[in-house]
Parts: sequence; C-alpha cells; structure tokens
Amino acid sequence: MNREESWPVQLAKESLRYFLQHSQMLPQPASPLPADAAKRAGAFVSLKKHGQLRGCIGTILPTQTDVAREIIRNAVSAATEDPRFEPVEPAELAELEVSVDILGNPERVDSLDKLDPRRYGVIVRHGGRSGVLLPDLEGIDTAADQVAIACRKAGLHPDAGIELYRFEVVRYH
Repeated sequence: MNREESWPVQLAKESLRYFLQHSQMLPQPASPLPADAAKRAGAFVSLKKHGQLRGCIGTILPTQTDVAREIIRNAVSAATEDPRFEPVEPAELAELEVSVDILGNPERVDSLDKLDPRRYGVIVRHGGRSGVLLPDLEGIDTAADQVAIACRKAGLHPDAGIELYRFEVVRYH
C-alpha cells in the first residue's frame, strides 16, 4: 500500500482500478489490511474530479462481512451507480480524488440542538423515505441547513414529523 495514503483510500482506489479493468469486484486486496478492516461498519466513498463531486455512494449500516468489503463495494458503486453522474471511465482514474467515511452507529435525537454539522452526519426519516448527509461539508454551517438538505434529498419536508438521527465518521483522504 502507498504509505502516504490511508488504507481505506488505497483500498477504494485499488477496487476501482480492478473493477474498471476486469468488470468484477476485487476478490482480495493486494496488500495486507490492518486489523480494524475486519470490523463491520457503514461506509461512504466520495469521488471528486477537479474539486467537483463525481460520485458518492455509501451505506449507513453495514451490508458486507467487514468494512473492507463495504469500501470495495461502495467505491465501485460510487463510480458506476450514482444516478447523478455517468459512470467513471478508466481514463479518469488518475484525476479522481477519493475520500472514505467510516460511520459510527446512528443514534436517534429529538431536536436540532443535538446536531452539529461539523461533528455529526444526519439521517432524516419519515414513512419509507430517508435522506443522509455526511458531516463537515463545505457551505453547510447550521443543523437546520443540514436537515433541510437531507430532507430535500429524501423528498421530505422538514416539518413533516421526521425522525432525526446523528452519526460520527472517521474521514480518510
């Protein structure tokens, strides 16, 4: 693994390269992973090109056997399944900036006062709809802004009796 990059980012990049070359998921990382790669956690993989979002897909709760598999799956999904963007082409790989957020467990909160958009991500839910917004995003300075954007993503109105959840992340660049 590249010593200058964190293992989650290196793994996300390796899985993207492998998928774009072989059209299948990375079966096994080339380098040994640290012990914490075996834990279970949700993870988001974000791709940017020239500072602009190019793809972002993640899971709030774990869906794979370990966080390493979660990163592999979500890296490929961010590059190929984000409905806002065309799939990433192999020629773009060198231009992509990759970040990985590993999520802590969501906890329900009863008011905006218990949110902090720098520290916590937010999940909004109502009926069968939900929206997620990661923490510490540029231009989002208040909990009300954070909740409004998450609601907009879910097609919900902030006054619709939504359930609020917060979560912390460890972000790797």
